[in-house]
Amino acid sequence: MTERTTPEAVGLSGDRLQRITPWMADYVASGKLPGCLTAVMRRGKLAYLAHTGMADPDIGRPVDEETVFRIYSMTKPIVSAAAMTFFEEGRFQLDDPVARFLPEFADTPVWVDGEGGDMRTEPPAEPMKIWHLLTHTAGLVYGARNDTPVGALCRASGIDFSSRNGGDLAETVRKLAEIPLRWQPGTRWEYSVATDVLGRLVEVLAGQPLDEVVQARIFDPLGMSDSGFQVRSEQLPRFAALYTAKEGGIVRDDGSDDTASHARDVTLFSGGGGLVSTAADYLRFAEMIRRKGVFGDTRILGRRTVELMAMNHLPNNSDMAGMGTPVHSETSYEGIGFGLGFSVVLDPATAKAACSPGELAWGGAASTAFWIDPVEEISVVFLTQLMPSSTYPIRRELRSLVYQAIID
Repeated sequence: MTERTTPEAVGLSGDRLQRITPWMADYVASGKLPGCLTAVMRRGKLAYLAHTGMADPDIGRPVDEETVFRIYSMTKPIVSAAAMTFFEEGRFQLDDPVARFLPEFADTPVWVDGEGGDMRTEPPAEPMKIWHLLTHTAGLVYGARNDTPVGALCRASGIDFSSRNGGDLAETVRKLAEIPLRWQPGTRWEYSVATDVLGRLVEVLAGQPLDEVVQARIFDPLGMSDSGFQVRSEQLPRFAALYTAKEGGIVRDDGSDDTASHARDVTLFSGGGGLVSTAADYLRFAEMIRRKGVFGDTRILGRRTVELMAMNHLPNNSDMAGMGTPVHSETSYEGIGFGLGFSVVLDPATAKAACSPGELAWGGAASTAFWIDPVEEISVVFLTQLMPSSTYPIRRELRSLVYQAIID
C-alpha cells in the first residue's frame, strides 16, 4: 500500500472519516455483504483504510488489504487507458472507423424493427468509430441485459465475453459483428460490450493478446503486481469468493479455489470485465489518472491525453440520463456524462451528490467502485464481491461518508 498519513494532515477529519467503519460493519453484520474494504487517498497519501468481514465465509478467510477481488467493469478504465497509449503513438485517431482495424464491422447494419425473418435493418448513417467504443455510443448492447431482438440474437449466437474459459476475443468479436447494431452509432448511450470490442482492437494494433498488452503498458510500469485476467496459483489463498443477493440473504456464486473461473486457464480476455485486482493496485491506477498520467517516476499517459479522456464526449454535452438507456446500477446518471473510459460529473446539483465537477468514476458488477475527484485531490476504492451492483446504494452512501469528512 502507498504512503500513509493522518487524515488531518491532508484536510480530513479522522473522527468523521471513521464513520465509514461502522457503515461497513453494518452491511456485513446484517448479512448484506460477505466482507468489504474501503481505501481513501487525498493528495497522494492514504488517509483511511479499513476492511471487515470475510473474503470467503465458507472457510473463514477474512478480507484484508491483500485480498484479490473480481473487479468486473472496473476493467474498462484500465483497458481504455491502455488503448489511449496507442493513440499517443499516432496509431489511431478517435474518429477512425472501427472497421479500419476490425474489417468484420464494415457491413454491420443497424436494427430497425421486427425479429427473425421479419427483422428490418438499415445501413449505419455514419461508421462506428473508435470514440464510440470508448463512450458506449457504438450502438452495441449487452446481450444478456437487452430485451430487444438484437439482445436475443446475441444470446442465441452464444456471444458471451464473460466466458473466460472458452473461445477467444477475436472469435467472439467476429460473431458479434454479424449481429445488427441496436442503435445508430453516436446517437445513444447504452452500456455495452463496446470495451470488449476495444480490447480486440488493441490486440490488432499490438499484434499481441490483450492480457500481454495491459501487462506491459499498465500493470508492469505501475507495479500492479496482483492485477490480471487470471488468478495465479500463489494468489488463491488471497482470492475472494463471489456472492449473489437472493431473497433471504446472499448465496455463494463462484468460489475462491482453483475451480473458480478466474483461476482456470483464461482464453477470452474481456476488456469490459475480465480483471481481478487489489485495493493497492487499483489505487495506483486511480492515482495515475488523478495525477494526469504519472505515478511516482512513471508516466503512462501524457497530461493532455488524460485531460481529453476526462472530458464529456457525449454529443451536445448531454448527460447519460438524457442520452441513454437505464443501466444495471443503483446510481442515477442525471448530471453525469461520459468520457473516454469512465463517467464524468457535469453538475453535482443535478446528480444530487456531494462531489465535484469533473469527478471520474465507474464500478463493477460485484458492487465494487472507485472514483477520482481532481478538485479535492481524492481517490477512493471500495471492494466487495456481491452481485448485482444494484442491490444496495453503496456507492451513493460512501460518497456522502467521504465528503462529509473534508475539513479544509
